[in-house]
Amino acid sequence: MTRSAIAIAHDYLTQRGGAERVVLTMRKAFPGAPIHTTLYDPDGTYPEFREAHVVTSRLNDVALFRRDHRLALPFLAAASSRLRIEADLTVVSGSGWAHGFPTDGHKIVYCHNPARWLYQTDEYLGRPAHRHPVGPALLAMRPALRRWDHRAAETVDRFVANSHVVQRRIQDTYGRDAEILHPPHNMDPSAPQDAVAELSDLDPGFALVVSRLLAYKNVDAAIDAVRLTGRPLVVVGHGPEAARLRSLADGRVRILSGLSDAQLRWVYARAGVLVSPSHEDFGLTPLEAAAFGVPTVALGAGGFLETVVEGSTGLFFDHPTAKSIARALADFDTHVWDAATIRARAEEFSEDRFIRRLTEISQEVMPRVQH
Repeated sequence: MTRSAIAIAHDYLTQRGGAERVVLTMRKAFPGAPIHTTLYDPDGTYPEFREAHVVTSRLNDVALFRRDHRLALPFLAAASSRLRIEADLTVVSGSGWAHGFPTDGHKIVYCHNPARWLYQTDEYLGRPAHRHPVGPALLAMRPALRRWDHRAAETVDRFVANSHVVQRRIQDTYGRDAEILHPPHNMDPSAPQDAVAELSDLDPGFALVVSRLLAYKNVDAAIDAVRLTGRPLVVVGHGPEAARLRSLADGRVRILSGLSDAQLRWVYARAGVLVSPSHEDFGLTPLEAAAFGVPTVALGAGGFLETVVEGSTGLFFDHPTAKSIARALADFDTHVWDAATIRARAEEFSEDRFIRRLTEISQEVMPRVQH
């Protein structure tokens, strides 16, 4: 493979989420850079990646792994260790594997979180590991994977954290300092919107959850809160919890997946409040909602403390429970929200700001690299 000046690396491109949006922004910072990843599903992630040169591991030959990267967990460390990158500088977007891709050049890691399944295992599974069906197997693999993870971290020239929470975790996990660079929200309210047919009968002003459907995201608590408030709820996302969450939903809850960006913009523009019930490393979705002037009710912890301004762009609740969320929604209805103030908050997390600082960091690490 031809050597590159700059390459981009990411754990896996199989889904649509904030981390994948960061990779799209990295492509704008470093046009033409190849993207190295363990797994790539063009239909499962953002269509813009079809325009990139994507290099994958041998695991990508297994369709089952492309559909659900969690099934590949026992093999990802070995596959990552063999995915060699020929580049003078590799810019990594990672939360578990891509920082371990070997290279003889320099390496910057934009860390979304140290591997959650290794260091926040119970939170990742949504219950104590020994009570989860896959928990015992994960606990058995964890010591070896942690050793691999720490060896991989030793190959990193510079860590960059997406939030204060992750900055502390990088220090606690690897003993490394990390600059904080908040990710951009990538949501343009002036871009075209496409109506979602399934919501054509729903009046604007509904509550909205935008989330991967995983146990630790606490989407079930938001669904239960709807029963206490009578407020319609739209959930946008996909993941292993989808079937269980649909079993909890009643006529006031709509669960959608596979929306295009234009459809997601349409949903955001018609929402009355975003509900964010999970403990996030960085609270991205409140910024996406804020771009449309939509306030947020969020768990008062983690990354949401960095993106939601209480009383100005949203409100916090103390616990990810239905009663706590319902109380916050009742309080929310007594406030008068200024859409211009909310939009201004979103503008503080611009894509241009992110690209400018990431480019500066790359030049500090490797001054001779041409962008």
